[in-house]
Amino acid sequence: MLDLTGAGQSLLCQTWDRLVPLAGPDRIMVVTGRDHRAAVMGQLPDLNEFNVLVESSPRDSTAAIGLAAAVLERRQPGMILGSFAADHVIEGQEAFEHAVRAAVEAARTGKIVTIGIRPTEPATGFGYIHAGEPLGPDTPDALTVERFVEKPDQETAEEYLADGGYLWNAGMFIAKASVILDFIRAYNPSLHAGLMRIAEAWDAPTRSSVVHREWPRIGKIAIDYSVAEPAAEQGQMAVIPGSFSWDDVGDFASLARLRTGGREGDLAILGEDARVLTELASGMVASETGRLVAVVGIDNVVVVDTKDALLVTTVEHAQRVKKLVEALRNSGDGDVL
Repeated sequence: MLDLTGAGQSLLCQTWDRLVPLAGPDRIMVVTGRDHRAAVMGQLPDLNEFNVLVESSPRDSTAAIGLAAAVLERRQPGMILGSFAADHVIEGQEAFEHAVRAAVEAARTGKIVTIGIRPTEPATGFGYIHAGEPLGPDTPDALTVERFVEKPDQETAEEYLADGGYLWNAGMFIAKASVILDFIRAYNPSLHAGLMRIAEAWDAPTRSSVVHREWPRIGKIAIDYSVAEPAAEQGQMAVIPGSFSWDDVGDFASLARLRTGGREGDLAILGEDARVLTELASGMVASETGRLVAVVGIDNVVVVDTKDALLVTTVEHAQRVKKLVEALRNSGDGDVL
């Protein structure tokens, strides 16, 4: 819900604007946390309140997408849904719309479809999709998914780029709601049962009591592991190669890359009151304190200066910040999170 890219809009608003031409405002659903509901409604005034699903606590992407699928399937059986994260930065609206429409056509065959991004560099911060043969003559843009692979090391990423058969995994999924639910039921029957009980009560007066009882029991698992990978193993996964520019603001490295346009040697500065003095430095400095931050002679640095904590790392190690967050929670120092 922040304007991290300098576009004048939050990432959430950019996502909304990207999807409205495809679905219309009345057919967009937002799944969000309880603490963010009011802010979401404030940023998206055309969002139908009926289409806001609130998670009382985070339960990872299977629960979020599965709940949406279960509620939508009850409201309109047989519908196709698309899942799009709100932290993506995409350029090339026409190409994006083409890819989504092609994915919808492939999803009509009963496949779970994802949109893969043609890699432009040997990136190590993204997962990859190994694409196979064309799906069929009725879906000319779709390829079968051989397998999903985890974030590679540099050497492996270079091999993927040279191979030409690998795409970045952008985490977008398009499928019949019933198909997603079938895979969740097959591999996580208790999670599926809980979601179905919640969905049954979602539009009823008993919603609050049922959610209070069922949601804490919902297991935490990413949809990549509960649905996408099993579907690929069974030959039930397809991918549409996307030709648009894509990035996800998953860490400070990607944010620095977006704010500098990928230019080597540049230092991105974030924060309205940021005071930064730099000499022979590159990377990113984010400051909300107004005090002077001086960076001298350091390449690919990441400095985040807030009122109660200071983070200093490098672009290379930006992904490891997640481990610090876990350590702070475990140590009881969560007040700075």
